[in-house]
Amino acid sequence: MAKIAWLGTGMMGSGFVQALLRRGDDVVVWNRTGGKAERLREHGAKVVASAREAVHGVDRIHSILSDDAAVDALLADLTGHITAGTPFIDHTTVAPLPTAARFARAEKEGIEFLHAPVFMSPRMTAESKGIMLVAGPQARFERVRDELAKMCSDLWYLGERPDKAAAFKLFGNSMLFFIVAGLTDMFALAKSVGISSTEAHELFEHFKPGGAIDARGASMARGDFTTAFELRMARKDARLMLETAEAGGATLGVLPSIIEMFDAAIARGHGSHDFSVIAKDAVAL
Repeated sequence: MAKIAWLGTGMMGSGFVQALLRRGDDVVVWNRTGGKAERLREHGAKVVASAREAVHGVDRIHSILSDDAAVDALLADLTGHITAGTPFIDHTTVAPLPTAARFARAEKEGIEFLHAPVFMSPRMTAESKGIMLVAGPQARFERVRDELAKMCSDLWYLGERPDKAAAFKLFGNSMLFFIVAGLTDMFALAKSVGISSTEAHELFEHFKPGGAIDARGASMARGDFTTAFELRMARKDARLMLETAEAGGATLGVLPSIIEMFDAAIARGHGSHDFSVIAKDAVAL
């Protein structure tokens, strides 16, 4: 049984804490808004009034907060109050550049920091399911590997580059946003022609566009834009979508930006290339 400090008990943090308690760990919790921490008392957590009190004498520290500023403020408050050698694992979704700077400050202050954002819902944190990304010194990761593996179903160590997990977390969330925004346009297009959203969604019982991430996405990442769907034809289809929506009184949010990307690529002479050529400059590293 480990003694763990958990800092930040919103929906995600609360799920993690409940799972730790069920596994028999001794968990001390703190949250800036005390009420959110209090509800964990009935599950067996010890609730304290300050982060400094929470980290006293623990084997491991975890945090999951709102943003970069909150993580930086917490680390500043705890500097000098963490026992040497205590792993500090932050699960907050944050930006890469501040994360790299945060690692540097933590190293200077002797804080053994790791960044471990997750692709999980609150329910998944409580059930220890989903993906946990980890970046930071490998020896430090190896010390906590087994314990982190208990908190998820897919533990992915990305290496020692300190900002890599932060970057990959943003990559993944960006795709979720694009999918939801694309579905929003599709449902608006369906509504414009009198087809319900539930009926329109039946398309995906047969058509699986997610496969494009594996196939076309891999080609794009390599800089391979071999023509399978000509950009000019994709632009024509986009025009049909926009005209159909406008005729039905619907406004599309994503498609106009895609059309701008198509038009810019065509102006650069890529009209006969695969429509994925819009990524040409993005992947030219």
